[in-house]
Amino acid sequence: MERKQHIAIFTTASLPWMTGTAVNPLFRAAYLAKDGGRKVTLVIPWLSLEDQKLVYPNNTTFSSPSEQEKYIRQWLKERTAFMSGFDIRFYPGKFAVDKGSILPAGDISEIIPDEDADVAVLEEPEHLTWFHHGKRWKSKFRLVVGVIHTNYLEYVKREKNGQLQAFLLKHMNNWVVSIYCHKVIRLSAATQDYPGSIICNVHGVNPKFLDTGKKMHEQLQSGNRPFTKGAYYIGKMVWSKGYKELLKLLHDHQKELAGLEVDLFGSGQDSDEVKEAAKKLEITVRVHPGRDHADPLFHDYKVFLNPSTTDVVCTTTAEALAMGKVVVCADHPSNDFFKQFPNCLTYNDGKGFVEATRKALDEEPAPLTEAHRHELSWEAATERFLRVAELDQASGKTMERIASKNFASTSINLRKKIEDASAYLHYVASGSETTRRAFGAIPETLQPDEEQRKELGLAAPVGRRTSRRGSMKVRV
Repeated sequence: MERKQHIAIFTTASLPWMTGTAVNPLFRAAYLAKDGGRKVTLVIPWLSLEDQKLVYPNNTTFSSPSEQEKYIRQWLKERTAFMSGFDIRFYPGKFAVDKGSILPAGDISEIIPDEDADVAVLEEPEHLTWFHHGKRWKSKFRLVVGVIHTNYLEYVKREKNGQLQAFLLKHMNNWVVSIYCHKVIRLSAATQDYPGSIICNVHGVNPKFLDTGKKMHEQLQSGNRPFTKGAYYIGKMVWSKGYKELLKLLHDHQKELAGLEVDLFGSGQDSDEVKEAAKKLEITVRVHPGRDHADPLFHDYKVFLNPSTTDVVCTTTAEALAMGKVVVCADHPSNDFFKQFPNCLTYNDGKGFVEATRKALDEEPAPLTEAHRHELSWEAATERFLRVAELDQASGKTMERIASKNFASTSINLRKKIEDASAYLHYVASGSETTRRAFGAIPETLQPDEEQRKELGLAAPVGRRTSRRGSMKVRV
């Protein structure tokens, strides 16, 4: 009997943190496993109680991985109309406050046993491998596909000594991604460029947004006016997420946009500053706490304003289009995928922003065709992913040919030797606590701490004694 293809999806965040790297890999796992033709495992970070309090909203915490898994599956069940038989496993993670992100502790590739290792999907491969110290991903898995989610260089450029930091980070990212990935998929051209990478949006939208869009269109067809509110924006309330650009556009064009009312929804470290800046405008701008975009509160809004250029592919833009709204966004590589939709209006400057906003408010949204609805769906996103990753026809022997193709073509030449030497150099450097700290790793994350090992049922590393409080034994 032919062995099923096994796809293990590793990502850098998990629900209830409502961030793209928590939500999108979860949907990817569900839809890849939907037809039952392959085995799928989603591998997500498990945080200590202290870190959970820092990361998860509304004081939500979990006492065990099984409790969090139950929460995640319930959340997914409420948003999809099918049951998907994928596994969920946890790796030990630590929250880096200075980076605002979760970093792995220890060799997370060990979460998948060697006998089950087949295909690995690294969601944010640079993030997952900056400090990786363990078995080489390309050696353990027959195929490793990296999906680039984040424009890290754009964020770093906004910090002190940003240009220098971006230069160093660019080369660091190129280094680890080339070492650990066979294929690289970039969601848009707004990301860092990687040699041999493919640009393809392999994300879809929560089916509930498409259902909402269908209902709004039915109301329009019956002669009702479903869109009774004007313009809004939703996003994490930090200046780099488009708030700076939006408030500047509104400030510079207050006279041309007289009468416009805008609602901003978001929570974040810059919330107070955004509120103060909004108060100074003649245009009415109301600032609200963050909410789930699926909340019925948003159904009545007609226009979604999104001037952000730090996103790679903005999930909320896709969701707004799915709900039948008109989107006004910057003419930027991160929005290239959305230009195919008639309700997406782009601009290049302030004048264009004013014209697009006026048009969006004055005209009724165009109905989404079935083709456009499908293009936004996770079914289409999964088809695109399988195609560009060359997994749509890859099972069994075909899979072996794809995974071995790169090895066969490079094992006898200098490139293979250089890559092996480079991987060894990274292994040595990432094994030094001093080097790790110098490059920004969380201290003492070369191995998971004892508490997380116990919570996840992980064995203590060979050669390290277990304390008297520990319940696991190991050979010394």
